[in-house]
Amino acid sequence: MAIRLFIDGAAGTTGLEIRERLQGRGEFELLVLDGARRKDEAARRDALHAADIAILCLPDEAAKDAVKLVEGGSTRIIDASSAHRVAPGWIYGFPELIGHDAIANARFVTNPGCYPTGFLALIAPLVRAGMLPADWPYTVNAVSGYSGGGNALIARFGKEGAPAFRAYGYDMAHKHRPEMKRYAELEHGVIFAPAVVPAYRGMVVEVPLHLGAMPNAPVANHLRAALQDFYAQSPIISVADDAAPEELLLERSAPPSDSMTLHVIGNEGEWHARFVAQLDNLGKGASGAAIQNLNIMCGLPETTGLRL
Repeated sequence: MAIRLFIDGAAGTTGLEIRERLQGRGEFELLVLDGARRKDEAARRDALHAADIAILCLPDEAAKDAVKLVEGGSTRIIDASSAHRVAPGWIYGFPELIGHDAIANARFVTNPGCYPTGFLALIAPLVRAGMLPADWPYTVNAVSGYSGGGNALIARFGKEGAPAFRAYGYDMAHKHRPEMKRYAELEHGVIFAPAVVPAYRGMVVEVPLHLGAMPNAPVANHLRAALQDFYAQSPIISVADDAAPEELLLERSAPPSDSMTLHVIGNEGEWHARFVAQLDNLGKGASGAAIQNLNIMCGLPETTGLRL
């Protein structure tokens, strides 16, 4: 019997990509509301309760409301919003860090944020291993394609006279910061400096580190090797062998991808390092992560339907 699946918020960028990826997959029966009913609360409640699994592609408050609508039922949830990423009772949907079994057995799974996906992939395994300090003041510099900003930002960058570069988050209270701190097991919140560039999709997340100032004086080559060991069995995350690429590019018209590549670039002497993650903000940073978690929750091969 096919697994009944409802995408609540299928008209947004992430929801549309998820729905497109699931077309033709016989494991799932998609429950679809027409345009006149997709915002009707009673129709949504019925669809949510009829589904085996629902994927929420909604603003944060609407996602919280959707979870209330499934009360009294048994529907499993994947939430692509940031509403539940540090909420009690929710499993953080980053299988490479949290563990596949935790996601497979969960009722409520929350997708990681796109920027935190890059940061956590780089830093969390090394903090857990004691190779990087948990009490370090980490800084995250990142640029993303404009598709991650929703329809309003897509429209802004799609018109003539669009910005060449948009930096934001100057209130130091970006909603991604709590999950970065929690799942990297840090003592301090990170300084997060995000920006948007005129490319539709793609993302570069960088964490610069002064290794020589750290108590145990780690060196870049050892840290790179540790990440390579950690992700050795992952079909999605890879760690580049190159110590110092000439350049890293974010293409304006990059094709969709669900993979992520990590770089650890050290200077001569190994005292300074730039940790860099390259990923698709709509792939491993959003819809690709949701599909990966869906596969795991349904007992399917985790890469089914992914673009790798």
